[in-house]
Amino acid sequence: MNIKDLAKILNVSPSTISKAFRNSYDISAETRERILAKAKELNFQPNAFASSLRTQKTKTIAVVLPEIANNFFTLVINGIEAVAQKQGYHVLIYITHEDAQKEKDFITSLQSGRVDGVLISLSQGTTDSSHLLELQEKGIPVVYFDRVLENIDAIKVTTNDFESGYAATEHLIQQGCKKIAHLLFHEHLSISEKRKMGYLQALSDYDYVMNPDLIITCTGNHNMDYKIIKELLSATALPDGIFSSIEKLAILSYEVCNDLDINIPEKIKIITFSNLETASLLNPSLTTMTQPAYEIGEKAATILFNLLTKKNPASKNDSFILKSSLIKRNSTSIN
Repeated sequence: MNIKDLAKILNVSPSTISKAFRNSYDISAETRERILAKAKELNFQPNAFASSLRTQKTKTIAVVLPEIANNFFTLVINGIEAVAQKQGYHVLIYITHEDAQKEKDFITSLQSGRVDGVLISLSQGTTDSSHLLELQEKGIPVVYFDRVLENIDAIKVTTNDFESGYAATEHLIQQGCKKIAHLLFHEHLSISEKRKMGYLQALSDYDYVMNPDLIITCTGNHNMDYKIIKELLSATALPDGIFSSIEKLAILSYEVCNDLDINIPEKIKIITFSNLETASLLNPSLTTMTQPAYEIGEKAATILFNLLTKKNPASKNDSFILKSSLIKRNSTSIN
């Protein structure tokens, strides 16, 4: 059976059948449901390859990520794929492993038109936007999420990093912490900078003296970061609170505290940005600023498909901010 046969059975045009499978707004929901129900009954599947030749669309989008081990990005992918599947699109995942050159190479290869659009979260070393601008100049829509460049005109989907950094620090202050360390990852990243600014603003608002020795920039290397945190927690004047900007640094802090026999939360309280499903199972359970990761992926993908279909497309410099939430657990409370 081909598309013309199905159209004849349903007494509609072949173009209406195509629109139903593309989830086009040009036909009613009732008509679309009737077509899809009959297609399922007759085990009809549209020929994606032929469709791509006619429309010059690949029916594929690319997602460029800095890493995959972080549970945040796993949830983002789930949100993206849920939207892509409804649109009949495939998703290609590219992982840069925090390597800016790999990111450039991936973006260069995508300029050939192998995908219809790109969703990207930048690697830690990305400071130059030229390769990203070239992609947009080729007419390939791009939506940035989580890690973005502030100086580029582009659509961005992020969380409220400044406000969340403030809330995390304020929570430690309200729990009685007097000497709060901040662990951050690659200072030039937009998320790191905003979370640090929230931390500093909270200290200022509560009349805490900012100690630059308590702002610790880590490397991303497990062994090196372990040594950095161990040095911090081996000092005579031990911090009584840690606000970690990413979950892997919080987990390292747990390891160091265990090795140095530092009790959490009696001696030190810890809070972090994290989407770890196991946060509640750690001992003690980990207090988190939990990002709406799935929703970020879902929102970014929806915006991208609106650009592709020209259905209520966002402007090129629109920013969409989704709120993170404070989940209080035992790592910041002795109650």
